[in-house]
Amino acid sequence: MANTKPVVAIAGASGYIGQNLIEKLEGRVNIIGLSRNGDKCEDAESVTWRSCDLFSLADAEKGLKGADIAVYLVHSMMPSAKLTQGNFEDMDVILADNFAQAAKKQGIKKLIYLGGIIPDHAPKLSRHLKSRLEVERILRAYGTPVTALRAGLIVGPKGSSFPILAKLVKRLPSMILPKWTRTNTQPVALPDVMNSLGKLTMEEEPQNRSIDIGGPDVMTYRSMMEQTAEIMGKKRYMFDVPFFSLSLSRLWLRLVTQTPKEIVYPLVESLEHEMTVQDSHFVEGISQGSISFREAAAYAMEADNQENKKPTKKKPIITPLKQDVRSVQRVCLPEGCSANWVGRYYVKWLEVFLNPWIKTSTDENLNCKIGFLGNKTSMLELSYSAERSTEDRALYYITGGFLTDRKENERGRMEFRKIPGANEAIIAVHDFTPALPWFIYHYTQANMHLFVMYAFRKHMKKLSEGQASEQVQLYV
Repeated sequence: MANTKPVVAIAGASGYIGQNLIEKLEGRVNIIGLSRNGDKCEDAESVTWRSCDLFSLADAEKGLKGADIAVYLVHSMMPSAKLTQGNFEDMDVILADNFAQAAKKQGIKKLIYLGGIIPDHAPKLSRHLKSRLEVERILRAYGTPVTALRAGLIVGPKGSSFPILAKLVKRLPSMILPKWTRTNTQPVALPDVMNSLGKLTMEEEPQNRSIDIGGPDVMTYRSMMEQTAEIMGKKRYMFDVPFFSLSLSRLWLRLVTQTPKEIVYPLVESLEHEMTVQDSHFVEGISQGSISFREAAAYAMEADNQENKKPTKKKPIITPLKQDVRSVQRVCLPEGCSANWVGRYYVKWLEVFLNPWIKTSTDENLNCKIGFLGNKTSMLELSYSAERSTEDRALYYITGGFLTDRKENERGRMEFRKIPGANEAIIAVHDFTPALPWFIYHYTQANMHLFVMYAFRKHMKKLSEGQASEQVQLYV
């Protein structure tokens, strides 16, 4: 009898939400678990793991091969290379765009995305929520139906938001509470999120929609802290202050909870928004969780306690960190210009900007050389990939030059990518391995690259505003 179970690819399968979703779906579907370290995960009867770096479009295409449904649980808040230049919003653009393009190419029937609640009437969204909305839009840009499940604070063991709150309550006998602790939110229990993701995965008709999900309790962050303290059996003294000090709150949370700033800073910026289920995004049977905050919090803390009581496992052998670089920058894109145009323009502009020290050349196949004091001494050589490039994405492999470690630089590349639905482009360097000793590189070439990209970003803004349009014809 033929196997009729759908094949579901889960991006971010080794993460906190991904592992729980695999447990929820296992046996009902065949699962492809996508992770950067998929080769280190053990396959099960209905779970096959694949190594997949979503910063690579080719990897994304291979990862989604053979899947019917794709679930996107990826968020790039932590560094992805030894040196990461750029912000999480721009990293997320690349990851989402690669995933959406790969889904289209592999014939994925529907995408399911777990994002954040977006307040309908907020005058200005935080960076974090704005990025979550941008990812949702990009996933939809290539025609694959996308169901976005939007959640606020997810209450469960591990994760990010609730453990931060629990650590605050556990470690501080008294707290001065800023304005954001009086903001209403609608926390949702992890099992309720899994139930809704499971239903959306198994429904037969794919639909383009955004659905809010929340638990039965609408409450303030202060109320959550008070209930968490009661569950812990601790007496906590809380004092309100009439202001929202973003910088102070970020520092306070980071120091007390020992959570990396890459996670704390974006989350704190979103706390001023009311994160409750909205009527415009309510779907019966999906939006309403049934588990109370108190019950979910008690379960989460008990699960963490049990985990901490387990015998300490032998520490795994740590593979030495690769000496690689990822640098991602966003620039304005002049009206009517393509990403492929930006790639050619950048090389010509570089020579003018750094004249007379830098000389560049481009051959008939669009391969580029960037030389120091003439083209005899090549600093970087970029080989244009015609078969992997389009008008919206120009890909160059970094194949030579005295600034490149030829032996270790196996996947080094530079790409110019248009952001779907926006007059903006991403310029990114991926998996680059420098030839300079790391300490010297970090304080010289790396900073020089940031300076050049800052200048190019300002130049592209002027071009977009029509203040330097005469240079377009000159450079291309």
